Amino acid sequence: MSFTIAIDGPAASGKGTLARQIARKYGFHHLDTGLTYRATAKALIDEKLPLDDEATAARLAGTVDLAHLDRAVLSAHGIGEAASRVAVMPAVRRALVDAQRRFAGQPPGTVLDGRDIGTVVCPKADLKLYVTASPDVRAGRRLQEILRDDETATYEAVLADIRRRDARDMGRSDSPLRPAADAHLLDTSEMSIETAFLAAKALIEEAMRRKQAD
Repeated sequence: MSFTIAIDGPAASGKGTLARQIARKYGFHHLDTGLTYRATAKALIDEKLPLDDEATAARLAGTVDLAHLDRAVLSAHGIGEAASRVAVMPAVRRALVDAQRRFAGQPPGTVLDGRDIGTVVCPKADLKLYVTASPDVRAGRRLQEILRDDETATYEAVLADIRRRDARDMGRSDSPLRPAADAHLLDTSEMSIETAFLAAKALIEEAMRRKQAD
């Protein structure tokens, strides 16, 4: 039996940190699906190819190795901005969603986090979480990450970037960011990661009990 947890939410909401903590707790496989889009964008950048060439981007998406996604490299701010542009391409999304679905079938369980896991990638996931926070809080979190590498970053610029990415992710015609109808909402604006984890853990264990009882 495999147990699938789908976690969605906007940038810097805390969903990735939460997903990794859940995966460690339960010994599940974890996939940050955003890294698959970042890997596609990086491949385009490395080959000095245009970011608006959908056919080429889809071809490169099909070569992404989900087992070797280097978070340290792919987390660069510039790659994230490029990935947000690539992620709106339907052909790229189809290629990566197929790979993500194959990943989700692994026993004993998987945790996938991204923008369309509960709505598109794993609509029949055993548990769906939608993790969010206010744009102001998310911008503050992202700024702290960026300042490790770029001391010239400003809160205003990061907040503007967060708002642009939200508009792009929520406004795209293919698989827009939105909570699944049966997702549990976790607003982490005023939550520590430990508080968010405990709330998620209670939901997970209830869902596990229900699945075992079926």
